Amino acid sequence: MFRKVEQARLRTSEAGLSPEGDGWYVLNVAEAQSGISPNFGGRVSLAGFREEDSPEQELAVNIRLLQPGQPNAYYHRENVDEAFLVLKGECLAIVEDQEVRLRKGDFLWAPCGTGHIFVGTGERPCAILMMSRRIPEDDEVIEYPVSEVAARHGASVSRATTSVEEAYAGTRKRVPKSLGELF
Repeated sequence: MFRKVEQARLRTSEAGLSPEGDGWYVLNVAEAQSGISPNFGGRVSLAGFREEDSPEQELAVNIRLLQPGQPNAYYHRENVDEAFLVLKGECLAIVEDQEVRLRKGDFLWAPCGTGHIFVGTGERPCAILMMSRRIPEDDEVIEYPVSEVAARHGASVSRATTSVEEAYAGTRKRVPKSLGELF
């Protein structure tokens, strides 16, 4: 019924290690592909890569690292279920325009279509494990509604859109940077 699953090779880039082809792999967080955005914090990619020569995995897994006051993105809704686990630090989750304080060990489940965003709080960085089902880009639907609550934290678009490019126009791109020293 099942075929033997071979081990995937890991390739090195300036951003870190990522899998090449299908298969199982072990990837240390300190060595994984990562980058940082001055606007939206750091991201360590563990699965669900969307790059040339990378497998289209059904599960996207990453760790976001937020400095106090820093959002991970703009307030949005997606057509997939998502799960979040605070690994360290504290953050504010804005869920359906409600502010919810989260701390290490707190888990947030966001069913398909739930408006949400995270903002680092406290005095130290916050690390959040983020997981969702990966769907083909052509089937992906994302909305960026205007949120007064998120806007108070610099985490809302000024005009509602369904375009990722429009939502993030004018923000600085993520640059490769190892975040491993934080884990």
